[in-house]
Amino acid sequence: MTERPAPARLELLVRREDDEGFELREVASVVGFINSRPQRVPAESFELAEVRSRVGEWRYILKNTATDRFLLLTEREKFLWERMDGHTALQELATAYVLQYGEFDFEIIPNLIRKLQRAELLTLRPASRLRRILARNRGRRIAKAVETTLFGLERVMIASRDVQPFFQRLYRWGGFLLFTRAAAVACVALAVAGAFAVVGLWRELDAVMAGFGGSPVRAIVTVKLLFFASVAAHQLVHGLACVHYRRRVREFGFTFLHGFVPTFFVDVTDIFMTSRRARVVTAVSGALVHLVLGAVWFLAAARAPAGFVQAFAAASGIIQWQALVVSLYPFCFIEMDGYHVLVDALGVPTLKHDAMTYTRRLLTGRARIRRGREAALWLGYVVLSALSIAAFVVFNIWVILKATS
Repeated sequence: MTERPAPARLELLVRREDDEGFELREVASVVGFINSRPQRVPAESFELAEVRSRVGEWRYILKNTATDRFLLLTEREKFLWERMDGHTALQELATAYVLQYGEFDFEIIPNLIRKLQRAELLTLRPASRLRRILARNRGRRIAKAVETTLFGLERVMIASRDVQPFFQRLYRWGGFLLFTRAAAVACVALAVAGAFAVVGLWRELDAVMAGFGGSPVRAIVTVKLLFFASVAAHQLVHGLACVHYRRRVREFGFTFLHGFVPTFFVDVTDIFMTSRRARVVTAVSGALVHLVLGAVWFLAAARAPAGFVQAFAAASGIIQWQALVVSLYPFCFIEMDGYHVLVDALGVPTLKHDAMTYTRRLLTGRARIRRGREAALWLGYVVLSALSIAAFVVFNIWVILKATS
């Protein structure tokens, strides 16, 4: 019996608030691994030299010009180093690595980060726009207090890395049924029945939403809280899909994403070691939870008498199907399941980053419109995402107005 490897740790070198030196912060969860965006030092602070070889793999010497420290990098480490630009998330780095080399080593990224930290060649860029704004305004007390609060919430986490036995038992006790033809047929049938129910409810939407009566805000908040439970089910199905393809679930738990968004998460990065079909099924299966639950809520609303129960069921169905669209629709500036399926299919793991960079340079006059499929893909992604976000906001405002009128 082989000894179980110790759980991986992610240690990040973060610049101190007084800009004098760095401090080491450990991120104990895969959530930090996925959302962190490592940033190498400026170009004038390092040099990279090639060491050619006729008998083996070429190597590279990376020098920190400020400290005169040297690192020896392999070709694969150099590939990752060149993408540590402060914009590319570690999940995107991992995807790019798989597409480039056809395999994934779970140790190469954390080991490389650790080496770069020790050589003071890597810093951590805040992952979200809000965190970047707060980081630029640390001198203001309010901004500093908010950033401290967000950092504290990020450390609130309930998780376990010893979850593989649980998911295996869950799979044996009936989870395997989710990946049968009968389950696929039932899912399609529920979707069709739910769609017919939506058509009937749509015709009487004003009367249905009027069932909330004098407490629409409280009802909508309750619907949102109930929806939060379905997020856990979404992640559980991701884990079951990983087990279905005989891969290991590395972690499952609850945390605050970006410091303020409560969410459940599951680490199924082991699925990268299988086929593209397995990765697609793993990504899509979790989102289908919202399809099924939404259809069930709509069918319940169609059969319920006019009143609070009908309005509650209809609102729950709307939120579930919205979550389905957000999860699977790749053009919304959010790197959800559908986005990862798209970039996997296209072989462009940094699509969002490249598209945003290109568009920003166009708008600021620092670049000209390029011809070719790549530039068309970038512009198409930005335009479709902007229109989709606008439509999503307008639809939600319209639903709220209907519920409160």
